[in-house]
Amino acid sequence: MTGVSWFHAELGNKLIEVLHELVPQAELIALLLNPNNPEGAFFEQSAQEGARLFGRRLLVLKAGTVREIDEAFATLAERRVNAVLIGSDPFYATRTRQLAVLAARHTLPMIASAREYPMAGGLISYGNSVTDAYRRVGILAGRILKGAKPAEVPVDRATRFELVINRGTAKALGIEIPPTLLARADEVIE
Repeated sequence: MTGVSWFHAELGNKLIEVLHELVPQAELIALLLNPNNPEGAFFEQSAQEGARLFGRRLLVLKAGTVREIDEAFATLAERRVNAVLIGSDPFYATRTRQLAVLAARHTLPMIASAREYPMAGGLISYGNSVTDAYRRVGILAGRILKGAKPAEVPVDRATRFELVINRGTAKALGIEIPPTLLARADEVIE
């Protein structure tokens, strides 16, 4: 087997770190996971490690349908969560707008691993560069087309990550973005 491996499941820890830097007062962080995604357990484990490292509490909620997402955000409000971390999941990637609207409605800073979330109105993302990963896939495909046997082409790991911040959302939430975070950002959405 060949291809490009993404670090999605391992990013929970790093996302908690970035969230801690941006919203240090967020003591209770919700982690939204799709129960239908087998990688969710790895993502949860990584996020739990980050929460312990930064002295935060993590409330894990599961949502695998549009309705369950709405219900999960109602629970976040009841539990007085300070921020929400969206687990990496293909279904959630199709619901970025819904998730951003719900986070805004509940005035919750939202972090995720894909740039589409802050593009849709979420606060911040940190994750693999999709452009770089697809470029790597093209390189692997080129090697195969030139005669390499797929079984002999190793799995490549994505190595380029990007930080995207939505400054408009930060302003709406009353969050001042630290200059150190702005300096590291690959893109700042006004």
